[in-house]
Amino acid sequence: MNCLLLRLTLVSDATFGRGEGMAGLVDAEVQADRFGLPYLSGKSLKGLLQEECANILYSLRLQGKDTPWLDTAHRLFGRPGSTVTDEALMHVGSALLPSSLRQAVVAAVRRQEFTPGQVLDSLTAVRRQTAIDPRTGAAMDNTLRALRVILRGCVFESQLSFASEPGDRDLALLAACVKGLRRGGTGRNRGRGELVATLWDDRGEEFTPSLFAFFRREVMAH
Repeated sequence: MNCLLLRLTLVSDATFGRGEGMAGLVDAEVQADRFGLPYLSGKSLKGLLQEECANILYSLRLQGKDTPWLDTAHRLFGRPGSTVTDEALMHVGSALLPSSLRQAVVAAVRRQEFTPGQVLDSLTAVRRQTAIDPRTGAAMDNTLRALRVILRGCVFESQLSFASEPGDRDLALLAACVKGLRRGGTGRNRGRGELVATLWDDRGEEFTPSLFAFFRREVMAH
């Protein structure tokens, strides 16, 4: 099993930001390809998974149970400043909209039935927010910001590929990280970007629960 599918379903609007806005339109723009289709880069997605892994290891460390999983984490995600001999086992692809939808949109844009801007507008919306003065309850001056968000209900899929066959512990820790991944994108600490993440095999079957059950058994056994 050298390839898995990570599926992200947005429960709330999300901003998978590109780190800049568009003057006169939005202060924070989403990442989108040349056809107007939003996506989450593989680098950002891997960072979210690594953050969850760090949280899990910290929790296990408090219980004195992290040692067996440190090597697993390093093997799965790699080490900072890693060399060729200790690169990450797992490569995380960008999270894209489902293939059938992307193909249909790309064909329509090439036939000039839609513009990339129209595609982006159909999948996103612009939300405005401002800071509130805690003393007066009024909006603070010069704090109005406009952010583009991807509409809730959108589904994204990322290909997870492995340099070699992953072991049971590799997949178990990955499942725990996936299960813990519940928010992503800009403003995720302020209620935006809530999501459900699941793992699927090459037969189209979800197996997050079974892998996570193995992780729990291993942790409880030590």
